[in-house]
Amino acid sequence: MDILRFITAGSVDDGKSTLIGRLLYDSKNILIDQLEALEKQSKNKNENGIDLAILTDGLRAEREQGITIDVAYRYFSTPKRKFIIADAPGHIQYTRNMITGASNSQLIVILVDARQGVIEQTRRHSIIASLLKIKNVVVAINKMDLVDYSEDIFNDIKAQYERVATKLELENVNYFPISAFHGDNIVGKSENLPWYEGPALLDFLETVEISSSQNFDSPRFQVQYVIRPQTDELHDYRGYAGEVISGVYKKGDEITVLPQEIQTRISKIETGGKEVEAVYAHQPAVLHTEDDIDISRGDFLVKTESLPKVESEVEAVVCWLDKKKLQEGNKYFIQHKSRVVRAIVKEIDYKIDVNTLEKIPVSESIKLNEVVKIRLKTASPLVYDRFEDSNATGNAILIDETSNSTVGAIMIL
Repeated sequence: MDILRFITAGSVDDGKSTLIGRLLYDSKNILIDQLEALEKQSKNKNENGIDLAILTDGLRAEREQGITIDVAYRYFSTPKRKFIIADAPGHIQYTRNMITGASNSQLIVILVDARQGVIEQTRRHSIIASLLKIKNVVVAINKMDLVDYSEDIFNDIKAQYERVATKLELENVNYFPISAFHGDNIVGKSENLPWYEGPALLDFLETVEISSSQNFDSPRFQVQYVIRPQTDELHDYRGYAGEVISGVYKKGDEITVLPQEIQTRISKIETGGKEVEAVYAHQPAVLHTEDDIDISRGDFLVKTESLPKVESEVEAVVCWLDKKKLQEGNKYFIQHKSRVVRAIVKEIDYKIDVNTLEKIPVSESIKLNEVVKIRLKTASPLVYDRFEDSNATGNAILIDETSNSTVGAIMIL
């Protein structure tokens, strides 16, 4: 069973948390003790006597203010698919939360209030989806109950958003009229929407094609741990443990060890303690090589016919996550999955306005929540793919050398 990772986005009070609560509630993914707790805490009750938004708004401040502040992750499953949902805040000052939540998502659900239509926040979240190359976009036009389930209003908002999608070159955009509060068209079709002929939202999420968002053409494997027991029984054992990031690896494949650029072959593959002939994307595995090579944590084993980039100077788009400002000449650690290297900010090219995608000249240092294009120089080469081609090997984080806190989310160009 595959996993769909998706994020909800929208303006304040568009009903993101209520939608997720409705998906969990109507698909019977809530335990009895959770229901009892919900009933006690609920203020904004629906016909079932509970406030579904509380399921994701876990912080006390979120419940008191009725808003989402931090990204909340929820997990549920149906007989057809497993889901990981990120509930992102709509406020502009939490742009960093939304970008980090969306960076690993395969689909975005953008909520639009049927009473307001497409607004600035809708366009901003759509721009972020475009920036992060999210391949599937769902536009959920919520609160249809407050506009008498009007087909004309739905079609008008759909036309508004189609203009946004065309400008941003968004593909695979699907539109759903819903009421998260009452459960219309969430898990099942609604009698209140007789004019709507498409599937319910959950039906779509269960069947939407996501394999195309996975990279099968460029096999990538990064070493997380070198297994060298040095016992009498396993005297010559040397295995390289990690997760297959993308593609397929088979016994006998010709591979290149990067960044050393040394070629060898796979002599043995193990997973789950057993020897196998092949391993696939997202499987943990231990690979063995025919030749004795100095391979360390963070090195890549890639198919020789499909090599990534290996460079010490990279261009990247960065969402700044820290209150301390970003300036040219600052030094950081860059963590690219399990590889950590030192880096210096050589140049800040421009800021990106997340409301318009306009490139703005930089006249001062970069502040919290701003998105910029920069040039980084690393102490040793990075092995990467463009974020557009593979977000798994095209993203990284910047870490402050003194506080050890994460200060930037990187999309490598």
